This record gives sequence, structure tokens and C-alpha cells, in this order.
Amino acid sequence: MSYKVKERRKEMGMSQTELCQKAGISRQTLSIIEAGKEANVTVQTLQKLAKALSCRVSDIFACDV
Repeated sequence: MSYKVKERRKEMGMSQTELCQKAGISRQTLSIIEAGKEANVTVQTLQKLAKALSCRVSDIFACDV
């Protein structure tokens, strides 16, 4: 599973630190997600990221099909 969090964050001109503060998640968690190393991201974390990025959870999923 991969996510478009990094792309969306950069589109919005946000740093990792800014996104972490806005979403209420750790920088380590965000780094792991953006690097594609974590496949078991909780729904709660995805919801926090989507809200902070002003999008839907489905918008931060990458389609590998």
C-alpha cells in the first residue's frame, strides 16, 4: 500500500513538521508513511492526515493498478 501524503503535502507547501503539528501525529510516523515503509496505518491516522491536508482519505491513496 502506498500513499500520496508527501505529494499532497508538497502541493500545499507544507513541511513535515507543519503537517505533523496540524494532524497531531509524530514526525516519525509521517516519515514512515511518506517513505512507504508502513502498510498498517490506522484509519484514525489517515483521517487526521486527510483533515490536515484538506482532502478525503481516498485522495491520499495511490492506485497501483
